[in-house]
Amino acid sequence: MADTAAAEIPTDVRPPFRNEDDHLDAAFLEAVEAALDAGDRTRLEELTEDLHEVDVAELLTALAPEARVRFVATLGEEFDYTALTEMEEPIRLQILANLPPDTVARGLAALDSDDAVYILEDLEEDEKQAILARLPFAKRHRLARSLDYPEETAGRRMQSDFVALPPFWSVGQVIDALREEEDLPDSFYEVFVVDPAFRLLGTVALDKLLRTPRTTRVSEIMDEAHHTIRAVDDQEDVARQFQRYNLVSSAVVDDNDRLVGVLTIDDIVDIIEEEAEEDIRYLTGAGDAELSDTVYYTARTRIPWLLINMATAFLAATVIGVFDGTIQEMVALAILMPIVASIGGNAGIQAMTVTVRALASRSISSRNAARVIGREILVALANGTIVAVIVGLVAGLWFQNPELGGVIATALVFNVFCAGFFGVVTPMVLNKLGADPAVASSVFLTTLTDVIGFLAFLGLAAWWFGIF
Repeated sequence: MADTAAAEIPTDVRPPFRNEDDHLDAAFLEAVEAALDAGDRTRLEELTEDLHEVDVAELLTALAPEARVRFVATLGEEFDYTALTEMEEPIRLQILANLPPDTVARGLAALDSDDAVYILEDLEEDEKQAILARLPFAKRHRLARSLDYPEETAGRRMQSDFVALPPFWSVGQVIDALREEEDLPDSFYEVFVVDPAFRLLGTVALDKLLRTPRTTRVSEIMDEAHHTIRAVDDQEDVARQFQRYNLVSSAVVDDNDRLVGVLTIDDIVDIIEEEAEEDIRYLTGAGDAELSDTVYYTARTRIPWLLINMATAFLAATVIGVFDGTIQEMVALAILMPIVASIGGNAGIQAMTVTVRALASRSISSRNAARVIGREILVALANGTIVAVIVGLVAGLWFQNPELGGVIATALVFNVFCAGFFGVVTPMVLNKLGADPAVASSVFLTTLTDVIGFLAFLGLAAWWFGIF
Protein backbone atom coordinates (compact mmCIF):
# COMPACT_ATOMS: atom_id res chain seq x y z
CA MET A 1 0.00 0.00 0.00
CA ALA A 2 2.82 2.40 0.95
CA ASP A 3 4.66 1.57 -2.29
CA THR A 4 1.58 2.43 -4.36
CA ALA A 5 1.19 5.77 -2.59
CA ALA A 6 4.89 6.52 -2.97
CA ALA A 7 4.71 5.88 -6.70
CA GLU A 8 2.06 8.60 -7.00
CA ILE A 9 4.24 11.27 -5.41
CA PRO A 10 5.54 13.78 -7.96
CA THR A 11 9.27 13.21 -8.39
CA ASP A 12 10.06 16.02 -10.82
CA VAL A 13 11.34 19.47 -9.89
CA ARG A 14 9.57 20.93 -6.90
CA PRO A 15 6.49 22.95 -7.93
CA PRO A 16 6.72 26.69 -7.18
CA PHE A 17 5.69 27.41 -3.62
CA ARG A 18 3.53 30.42 -4.51
CA ASN A 19 1.37 31.22 -7.49
CA GLU A 20 1.00 34.54 -9.30
CA ASP A 21 -1.45 35.78 -6.64
CA ASP A 22 1.16 35.14 -3.92
CA HIS A 23 -0.94 32.33 -2.46
CA LEU A 24 0.03 28.72 -1.86
CA ASP A 25 0.37 26.94 -5.18
CA ALA A 26 -2.13 24.08 -5.48
CA ALA A 27 0.42 21.73 -7.10
CA PHE A 28 2.91 22.35 -4.31
CA LEU A 29 0.28 21.70 -1.64
CA GLU A 30 -0.75 18.46 -3.38
CA ALA A 31 2.88 17.34 -3.51
CA VAL A 32 3.27 17.96 0.23
CA GLU A 33 0.06 16.09 1.01
CA ALA A 34 1.17 13.17 -1.16
CA ALA A 35 4.50 12.99 0.66
CA LEU A 36 2.69 13.02 4.01
CA ASP A 37 0.29 10.28 2.93
CA ALA A 38 3.25 8.13 1.91
CA GLY A 39 5.30 8.98 4.99
CA ASP A 40 8.13 9.98 2.66
CA ARG A 41 10.39 12.16 4.83
CA THR A 42 13.02 12.59 2.11
CA ARG A 43 10.51 13.98 -0.37
CA LEU A 44 8.96 16.24 2.30
CA GLU A 45 12.39 17.63 3.14
CA GLU A 46 13.06 18.30 -0.54
CA LEU A 47 9.79 20.19 -0.83
CA THR A 48 10.24 22.34 2.28
CA GLU A 49 13.99 22.73 2.81
CA ASP A 50 14.16 26.23 1.29
CA LEU A 51 11.05 27.61 2.97
CA HIS A 52 11.22 30.38 5.54
CA GLU A 53 9.48 29.68 8.85
CA VAL A 54 6.72 32.13 7.86
CA ASP A 55 6.08 30.06 4.72
CA VAL A 56 6.09 26.85 6.74
CA ALA A 57 3.50 28.37 9.06
CA GLU A 58 1.29 29.25 6.09
CA LEU A 59 1.71 25.74 4.72
CA LEU A 60 0.70 24.19 8.05
CA THR A 61 -2.34 26.45 8.22
CA ALA A 62 -3.46 25.24 4.78
CA LEU A 63 -3.18 21.57 5.73
CA ALA A 64 -5.94 19.60 7.44
CA PRO A 65 -5.60 19.46 11.28
CA GLU A 66 -4.54 15.81 11.27
CA ALA A 67 -2.02 16.43 8.48
CA ARG A 68 -0.37 19.26 10.43
CA VAL A 69 0.67 16.89 13.21
CA ARG A 70 1.95 14.34 10.71
CA PHE A 71 3.94 17.10 8.99
CA VAL A 72 5.79 17.93 12.22
CA ALA A 73 6.24 14.28 13.17
CA THR A 74 7.51 13.29 9.71
CA LEU A 75 10.15 16.04 9.58
CA GLY A 76 11.22 15.23 13.14
CA GLU A 77 14.37 17.13 14.12
CA GLU A 78 14.35 18.92 10.77
CA PHE A 79 11.18 20.82 11.70
CA ASP A 80 11.92 24.37 12.85
CA TYR A 81 9.60 25.16 15.77
CA THR A 82 10.03 28.86 15.04
CA ALA A 83 7.27 28.34 12.47
CA LEU A 84 4.82 27.86 15.35
CA THR A 85 5.35 31.48 16.39
CA GLU A 86 4.17 32.69 12.98
CA MET A 87 0.70 31.11 13.01
CA GLU A 88 -2.59 31.79 14.72
CA GLU A 89 -2.92 30.59 18.30
CA PRO A 90 -5.70 27.99 17.74
CA ILE A 91 -3.68 26.20 15.07
CA ARG A 92 -0.52 26.27 17.18
CA LEU A 93 -2.36 24.86 20.20
CA GLN A 94 -3.96 22.12 18.09
CA ILE A 95 -0.54 20.98 16.85
CA LEU A 96 1.09 21.09 20.29
CA ALA A 97 -1.80 19.24 21.92
CA ASN A 98 -1.21 16.27 19.61
CA LEU A 99 2.57 16.07 20.02
CA PRO A 100 4.32 14.21 22.88
CA PRO A 101 5.96 16.52 25.48
CA ASP A 102 9.36 14.98 24.71
CA THR A 103 9.04 15.93 21.05
CA VAL A 104 8.00 19.51 21.84
CA ALA A 105 10.78 19.88 24.43
CA ARG A 106 13.43 18.85 21.89
CA GLY A 107 12.07 21.37 19.42
CA LEU A 108 11.92 24.21 21.93
CA ALA A 109 15.43 23.51 23.21
CA ALA A 110 16.82 24.75 19.89
CA LEU A 111 14.86 28.02 19.90
CA ASP A 112 15.72 31.44 21.24
CA SER A 113 14.16 31.87 24.66
CA ASP A 114 11.69 34.56 23.51
CA ASP A 115 10.29 32.25 20.82
CA ALA A 116 10.09 29.33 23.25
CA VAL A 117 8.21 31.47 25.80
CA TYR A 118 5.81 32.68 23.10
CA ILE A 119 4.94 29.05 22.29
CA LEU A 120 4.65 27.91 25.91
CA GLU A 121 2.67 30.80 27.41
CA ASP A 122 -0.69 29.86 25.85
CA LEU A 123 -0.58 26.20 26.91
CA GLU A 124 -2.50 24.80 29.86
CA GLU A 125 -0.41 24.76 33.04
CA ASP A 126 -0.06 20.96 33.15
CA GLU A 127 1.06 20.81 29.51
CA LYS A 128 3.50 23.66 30.08
CA GLN A 129 5.07 21.98 33.12
CA ALA A 130 5.32 18.62 31.33
CA ILE A 131 7.37 20.24 28.55
CA LEU A 132 9.52 22.34 30.90
CA ALA A 133 10.38 19.25 32.93
CA ARG A 134 11.97 17.67 29.87
CA LEU A 135 14.21 20.64 29.00
CA PRO A 136 17.84 20.99 30.12
CA PHE A 137 18.15 22.72 33.50
CA ALA A 138 19.63 26.01 32.25
CA LYS A 139 17.05 26.36 29.48
CA ARG A 140 14.21 25.40 31.84
CA HIS A 141 15.33 27.98 34.39
CA ARG A 142 15.48 30.81 31.85
CA LEU A 143 12.07 29.98 30.39
CA ALA A 144 10.43 29.58 33.80
CA ARG A 145 11.78 32.96 34.86
CA SER A 146 10.35 34.65 31.78
CA LEU A 147 7.00 32.91 32.23
CA ASP A 148 6.82 34.24 35.80
CA TYR A 149 6.55 37.81 34.48
CA PRO A 150 3.04 39.14 33.75
CA GLU A 151 1.63 38.80 30.24
CA GLU A 152 2.35 41.61 27.77
CA THR A 153 5.45 42.77 29.65
CA ALA A 154 9.05 43.06 28.54
CA GLY A 155 9.97 40.04 30.66
CA ARG A 156 7.65 37.84 28.60
CA ARG A 157 9.01 39.09 25.27
CA MET A 158 12.73 39.33 26.07
CA GLN A 159 15.41 36.96 24.87
CA SER A 160 17.36 35.43 27.77
CA ASP A 161 20.37 34.61 25.58
CA PHE A 162 22.82 37.52 25.37
CA VAL A 163 26.51 38.35 25.58
CA ALA A 164 27.70 39.93 28.86
CA LEU A 165 31.30 40.65 29.86
CA PRO A 166 33.33 42.53 32.50
CA PRO A 167 34.58 46.09 31.91
CA PHE A 168 38.26 45.23 32.37
CA TRP A 169 38.43 42.93 29.33
CA SER A 170 40.25 44.17 26.26
CA VAL A 171 38.64 44.38 22.86
CA GLY A 172 40.92 41.56 21.71
CA GLN A 173 39.72 39.30 24.52
CA VAL A 174 36.11 40.00 23.62
CA ILE A 175 36.60 39.24 19.91
CA ASP A 176 38.51 36.04 20.64
CA ALA A 177 35.84 34.91 23.13
CA LEU A 178 33.07 35.54 20.61
CA ARG A 179 34.90 33.52 17.98
CA GLU A 180 35.51 30.57 20.30
CA GLU A 181 32.19 30.47 22.14
CA GLU A 182 29.71 28.04 20.57
CA ASP A 183 26.67 28.90 22.68
CA LEU A 184 25.91 32.38 21.36
CA PRO A 185 22.58 33.94 20.37
CA ASP A 186 21.69 33.44 16.71
CA SER A 187 21.87 37.20 16.18
CA PHE A 188 22.84 40.15 18.37
CA TYR A 189 23.83 43.77 17.80
CA GLU A 190 25.69 44.73 20.96
CA VAL A 191 27.43 43.23 23.97
CA PHE A 192 26.59 44.21 27.53
CA VAL A 193 29.07 45.29 30.19
CA VAL A 194 28.23 44.15 33.73
CA ASP A 195 29.77 44.29 37.21
CA PRO A 196 30.36 41.18 39.37
CA ALA A 197 26.74 41.36 40.62
CA PHE A 198 25.56 41.35 36.98
CA ARG A 199 24.29 44.92 37.23
CA LEU A 200 24.33 46.63 33.86
CA LEU A 201 27.12 49.18 33.40
CA GLY A 202 26.87 49.89 29.69
CA THR A 203 26.83 48.52 26.16
CA VAL A 204 29.22 48.22 23.24
CA ALA A 205 27.87 48.08 19.70
CA LEU A 206 29.47 45.43 17.51
CA ASP A 207 30.53 47.95 14.87
CA LYS A 208 32.42 49.99 17.51
CA LEU A 209 33.98 46.80 18.86
CA LEU A 210 35.31 45.81 15.44
CA ARG A 211 36.74 49.29 14.73
CA THR A 212 38.63 49.61 18.03
CA PRO A 213 42.26 48.45 18.58
CA ARG A 214 42.55 45.11 20.36
CA THR A 215 44.40 46.51 23.37
CA THR A 216 41.65 48.99 24.30
CA ARG A 217 39.65 48.15 27.41
CA VAL A 218 35.92 47.69 27.08
CA SER A 219 35.28 50.27 29.80
CA GLU A 220 36.87 52.93 27.59
CA ILE A 221 34.51 52.44 24.66
CA MET A 222 31.26 51.39 26.30
CA ASP A 223 28.19 53.60 26.14
CA GLU A 224 26.25 54.16 29.33
CA ALA A 225 22.91 52.35 29.37
CA HIS A 226 20.50 55.26 28.82
CA HIS A 227 17.52 53.28 27.55
CA THR A 228 17.27 50.24 29.77
CA ILE A 229 13.91 48.53 30.10
CA ARG A 230 12.41 47.05 33.23
CA ALA A 231 11.23 43.46 32.92
CA VAL A 232 7.81 44.47 34.27
CA ASP A 233 7.36 47.36 31.79
CA ASP A 234 4.28 47.09 29.58
CA GLN A 235 5.15 45.98 26.05
CA GLU A 236 3.36 48.97 24.52
CA ASP A 237 5.54 51.37 26.51
CA VAL A 238 8.61 49.40 25.43
CA ALA A 239 7.63 49.62 21.77
CA ARG A 240 7.12 53.36 22.16
CA GLN A 241 10.62 53.71 23.63
CA PHE A 242 12.13 51.82 20.68
CA GLN A 243 10.25 54.07 18.28
CA ARG A 244 11.18 57.29 20.08
CA TYR A 245 14.91 56.59 20.32
CA ASN A 246 15.33 54.50 17.12
CA LEU A 247 16.65 51.54 19.09
CA VAL A 248 17.71 48.28 17.52
CA SER A 249 18.06 46.42 20.80
CA SER A 250 17.86 47.22 24.49
CA ALA A 251 18.85 45.57 27.74
CA VAL A 252 16.15 44.31 30.12
CA VAL A 253 16.87 44.56 33.85
CA ASP A 254 15.07 43.39 36.98
CA ASP A 255 14.13 45.48 40.04
CA ASN A 256 17.73 45.28 41.29
CA ASP A 257 19.15 46.53 37.96
CA ARG A 258 20.58 43.11 37.16
CA LEU A 259 20.71 42.19 33.49
CA VAL A 260 18.13 39.47 32.73
CA GLY A 261 17.54 39.70 28.99
CA VAL A 262 17.49 41.70 25.78
CA LEU A 263 14.77 42.93 23.47
CA THR A 264 15.47 43.35 19.75
CA ILE A 265 13.69 45.20 16.99
CA ASP A 266 12.08 42.05 15.55
CA ASP A 267 10.30 41.53 18.89
CA ILE A 268 9.11 45.14 18.81
CA VAL A 269 7.70 44.82 15.29
CA ASP A 270 5.60 41.89 16.50
CA ILE A 271 4.41 43.89 19.50
CA ILE A 272 3.41 46.88 17.38
CA GLU A 273 1.48 44.63 14.99
CA GLU A 274 -0.29 42.84 17.86
CA GLU A 275 -1.27 46.06 19.62
CA ALA A 276 -2.54 47.70 16.43
CA GLU A 277 -4.58 44.62 15.53
CA GLU A 278 -5.98 44.48 19.07
CA ASP A 279 -7.08 48.13 18.92
CA ILE A 280 -8.78 47.64 15.56
CA ARG A 281 -10.70 44.61 16.84
CA TYR A 282 -11.78 46.30 20.02
CA LEU A 283 -12.92 49.42 18.17
CA THR A 284 -15.38 47.27 16.23
CA GLY A 285 -16.29 44.96 19.12
CA ALA A 286 -14.93 41.97 17.20
CA GLY A 287 -13.26 40.42 20.24
CA ASP A 288 -9.97 38.52 20.08
CA ALA A 289 -11.05 35.61 17.87
CA GLU A 290 -8.76 34.50 15.02
CA LEU A 291 -9.87 33.37 11.58
CA SER A 292 -9.09 29.79 12.58
CA ASP A 293 -11.21 29.90 15.76
CA THR A 294 -14.44 27.94 15.98
CA VAL A 295 -17.83 29.47 15.23
CA TYR A 296 -18.80 29.01 18.89
CA TYR A 297 -15.76 30.85 20.25
CA THR A 298 -16.00 33.66 17.69
CA ALA A 299 -19.69 34.17 18.39
CA ARG A 300 -19.06 34.13 22.14
CA THR A 301 -16.45 36.91 21.90
CA ARG A 302 -18.69 39.16 19.81
CA ILE A 303 -22.12 38.71 21.40
CA PRO A 304 -21.45 40.80 24.57
CA TRP A 305 -20.96 43.96 22.52
CA LEU A 306 -23.98 43.21 20.36
CA LEU A 307 -26.07 42.84 23.52
CA ILE A 308 -24.74 46.15 24.85
CA ASN A 309 -25.56 47.79 21.52
CA MET A 310 -29.02 46.27 21.68
CA ALA A 311 -29.61 47.88 25.08
CA THR A 312 -28.39 51.27 23.88
CA ALA A 313 -30.49 50.95 20.71
CA PHE A 314 -33.59 50.79 22.90
CA LEU A 315 -32.53 54.12 24.38
CA ALA A 316 -32.47 55.65 20.90
CA ALA A 317 -35.82 53.98 20.14
CA THR A 318 -37.27 55.58 23.27
CA VAL A 319 -36.29 58.99 21.95
CA ILE A 320 -38.08 58.22 18.68
CA GLY A 321 -41.13 57.05 20.64
CA VAL A 322 -41.39 60.46 22.30
CA PHE A 323 -41.94 61.99 18.88
CA ASP A 324 -44.25 59.32 17.46
CA GLY A 325 -47.02 61.85 16.92
CA THR A 326 -44.65 64.16 15.05
CA ILE A 327 -43.54 61.33 12.78
CA GLN A 328 -47.14 60.30 12.05
CA GLU A 329 -47.96 63.85 10.97
CA MET A 330 -44.90 64.09 8.70
CA VAL A 331 -43.78 60.74 7.31
CA ALA A 332 -40.79 62.38 5.63
CA LEU A 333 -39.15 62.61 9.05
CA ALA A 334 -39.07 58.82 9.34
CA ILE A 335 -37.43 58.59 5.93
CA LEU A 336 -34.74 61.14 6.76
CA MET A 337 -33.93 60.04 10.33
CA PRO A 338 -31.37 57.38 9.32
CA ILE A 339 -29.40 60.01 7.39
CA VAL A 340 -28.92 62.14 10.50
CA ALA A 341 -27.86 59.17 12.66
CA SER A 342 -25.60 57.64 10.01
CA ILE A 343 -23.64 60.79 9.18
CA GLY A 344 -23.28 61.68 12.86
CA GLY A 345 -22.07 58.18 13.68
CA ASN A 346 -19.46 58.18 10.91
CA ALA A 347 -18.17 61.61 11.94
CA GLY A 348 -17.85 60.40 15.52
CA ILE A 349 -16.01 57.23 14.51
CA GLN A 350 -13.51 59.27 12.49
CA ALA A 351 -12.68 61.47 15.49
CA MET A 352 -12.69 58.51 17.87
CA THR A 353 -10.32 56.40 15.75
CA VAL A 354 -7.77 59.20 15.45
CA THR A 355 -7.98 59.88 19.19
CA VAL A 356 -7.64 56.25 20.25
CA ARG A 357 -4.54 55.79 18.14
CA ALA A 358 -3.09 59.05 19.45
CA LEU A 359 -3.71 57.90 23.03
CA ALA A 360 -2.10 54.53 22.28
CA SER A 361 1.03 56.26 20.97
CA ARG A 362 1.02 58.79 23.86
CA SER A 363 0.70 61.68 21.37
CA ILE A 364 -1.99 63.34 23.51
CA SER A 365 -0.99 64.90 26.81
CA SER A 366 -2.38 67.50 29.22
CA ARG A 367 -0.46 70.16 27.29
CA ASN A 368 -2.08 69.57 23.92
CA ALA A 369 -5.44 68.01 24.87
CA ALA A 370 -7.34 71.29 24.48
CA ARG A 371 -5.78 71.90 21.08
CA VAL A 372 -6.70 68.40 19.89
CA ILE A 373 -10.31 68.84 21.06
CA GLY A 374 -10.54 72.25 19.40
CA ARG A 375 -9.12 70.89 16.16
CA GLU A 376 -11.64 68.06 15.99
CA ILE A 377 -14.51 70.45 16.76
CA LEU A 378 -13.48 72.75 13.92
CA VAL A 379 -13.11 69.79 11.54
CA ALA A 380 -16.56 68.54 12.58
CA LEU A 381 -18.11 71.98 12.03
CA ALA A 382 -16.51 72.34 8.59
CA ASN A 383 -17.49 68.85 7.42
CA GLY A 384 -20.91 69.07 9.07
CA THR A 385 -21.69 72.34 7.28
CA ILE A 386 -20.68 70.98 3.87
CA VAL A 387 -22.68 67.77 4.29
CA ALA A 388 -25.63 69.62 5.80
CA VAL A 389 -25.94 71.98 2.83
CA ILE A 390 -25.94 69.06 0.38
CA VAL A 391 -28.43 66.97 2.40
CA GLY A 392 -30.65 69.98 3.01
CA LEU A 393 -30.85 70.78 -0.72
CA VAL A 394 -31.57 67.15 -1.64
CA ALA A 395 -34.23 66.76 1.09
CA GLY A 396 -35.91 70.07 0.15
CA LEU A 397 -36.13 69.12 -3.52
CA TRP A 398 -37.13 65.52 -2.78
CA PHE A 399 -40.12 66.44 -0.61
CA GLN A 400 -40.75 69.84 -2.21
CA ASN A 401 -40.33 71.41 1.20
CA PRO A 402 -37.45 73.89 1.64
CA GLU A 403 -38.22 74.29 5.32
CA LEU A 404 -37.72 70.55 5.88
CA GLY A 405 -34.38 70.85 4.11
CA GLY A 406 -33.40 73.66 6.49
CA VAL A 407 -34.45 71.61 9.52
CA ILE A 408 -32.42 68.56 8.59
CA ALA A 409 -29.41 70.72 7.63
CA THR A 410 -29.47 72.45 11.02
CA ALA A 411 -29.84 69.12 12.85
CA LEU A 412 -26.94 67.65 10.89
CA VAL A 413 -24.58 70.52 11.74
CA PHE A 414 -25.43 70.13 15.42
CA ASN A 415 -25.14 66.33 15.40
CA VAL A 416 -21.82 66.27 13.53
CA PHE A 417 -20.48 68.92 15.89
CA CYS A 418 -21.50 66.79 18.89
CA ALA A 419 -20.13 63.66 17.24
CA GLY A 420 -16.73 65.30 16.71
CA PHE A 421 -16.67 66.61 20.28
CA PHE A 422 -17.69 63.34 21.95
CA GLY A 423 -15.58 61.33 19.49
CA VAL A 424 -12.44 62.95 20.86
CA VAL A 425 -13.52 63.55 24.47
CA THR A 426 -15.00 60.10 25.21
CA PRO A 427 -11.73 58.16 24.65
CA MET A 428 -9.82 60.78 26.64
CA VAL A 429 -12.19 60.50 29.61
CA LEU A 430 -12.17 56.69 29.53
CA ASN A 431 -8.37 56.71 29.34
CA LYS A 432 -8.21 59.08 32.32
CA LEU A 433 -10.49 56.74 34.30
CA GLY A 434 -8.20 53.80 33.56
CA ALA A 435 -10.50 52.06 31.05
CA ASP A 436 -9.27 50.94 27.64
CA PRO A 437 -10.66 53.59 25.23
CA ALA A 438 -10.46 51.16 22.32
CA VAL A 439 -12.84 48.77 24.05
CA ALA A 440 -15.53 51.07 25.39
CA SER A 441 -15.54 54.18 23.19
CA SER A 442 -17.55 52.86 20.25
CA VAL A 443 -20.51 51.73 22.40
CA PHE A 444 -20.83 55.09 24.15
CA LEU A 445 -20.29 57.07 20.96
CA THR A 446 -22.89 55.18 18.91
CA THR A 447 -25.52 55.80 21.58
CA LEU A 448 -24.64 59.48 21.92
CA THR A 449 -24.76 60.24 18.19
CA ASP A 450 -28.04 58.36 17.72
CA VAL A 451 -29.78 59.98 20.68
CA ILE A 452 -28.49 63.47 19.97
CA GLY A 453 -29.24 63.15 16.25
CA PHE A 454 -32.82 62.00 16.77
CA LEU A 455 -33.45 64.59 19.48
CA ALA A 456 -32.06 67.41 17.36
CA PHE A 457 -33.88 66.45 14.16
CA LEU A 458 -37.25 65.44 15.56
CA GLY A 459 -37.29 68.10 18.26
CA LEU A 460 -36.41 70.86 15.80
CA ALA A 461 -38.98 69.58 13.31
CA ALA A 462 -41.70 69.44 15.98
CA TRP A 463 -40.93 73.00 17.07
CA TRP A 464 -40.60 74.47 13.57
CA PHE A 465 -43.70 72.87 12.11
CA GLY A 466 -45.72 73.08 15.33
CA ILE A 467 -46.35 69.33 15.45
CA PHE A 468 -46.58 68.03 19.05
